[in-house]
Amino acid sequence: MTTCPSEAPADSLARLLSKGAAYLCRHGVSADEAQTQAEILFSEGLGFSRVDLLLRQQIRLSPERLATLRNTFQRVAAGEPIQYVVGHWPFHDIELKVDARALIPRPETEELVERVLRHPLWARAQTLADIGTGTGAIVLALAAARRRRGIGPTRFIAVDLSADALALAQENAAALGLADTVAFRLGNGAAALLPDRCDILVSNPPYIASAAVDALPPLIREHEPRLALDGGEDGLIMIRQLLLDATQVLNPGGRLFLEVGDEQGLSMRRLLDYAGYAQVVIARDFAGHDRFAEGSLL
Repeated sequence: MTTCPSEAPADSLARLLSKGAAYLCRHGVSADEAQTQAEILFSEGLGFSRVDLLLRQQIRLSPERLATLRNTFQRVAAGEPIQYVVGHWPFHDIELKVDARALIPRPETEELVERVLRHPLWARAQTLADIGTGTGAIVLALAAARRRRGIGPTRFIAVDLSADALALAQENAAALGLADTVAFRLGNGAAALLPDRCDILVSNPPYIASAAVDALPPLIREHEPRLALDGGEDGLIMIRQLLLDATQVLNPGGRLFLEVGDEQGLSMRRLLDYAGYAQVVIARDFAGHDRFAEGSLL
């Protein structure tokens, strides 16, 4: 993505897209992903939809616009997550502001949201709490679903240990028109809900073992908050505490929904059984990995 000499005709958008994808490939991005990311960066930088990019590929860009785009490509090439570079990202049926204050929402967590929405308890639950809310992805997607469908909990609570993450979640709630729907609390785990109780408790807690966090790709390890990733020596330290605290805050018949590590299914079943949960379910994600753990409090 170098600037053309002034005497040469400026590159078309189609040519710049090709150059941008090639640039990302040279910096370690796979070919398929590089093309997608180049389209996203141009779409954001120009204010076009990705369909418009295909329809307007012969246009030429000003030097000022090219300089701005070059900066975004350089940030991605240097290893910064594209979600942070763009500054927002789709999740379920909402759009979220994302930055280094919180973990980037992922497709597996969208599946967790869907599991809550499909459960029979959703239609009659009154209160739902999201522990470790981060960007607010889970609780805001569920609150938005309640607004659209007119069913589901009428009260939502979001808890996070990080004041920075909680501030980001509040910004997202305000942007989505949900600021009056969700109560935000700074605190450590489900115990922060007391003396309130809830019918549904959902969480994507830190579940990666400390040593494994150190071995994560730099894209994750060097940019996303470790607090949202590190689950202690075996990845289950915070989950164990969450299971115990949840027994104190769930109403009778309430249900716990968790996202967990892909090698933690057996351990989660044992922990849920030991803590006295019933109707335990360990479910797989679309990739076929153990990813979700559920249990009800009778």
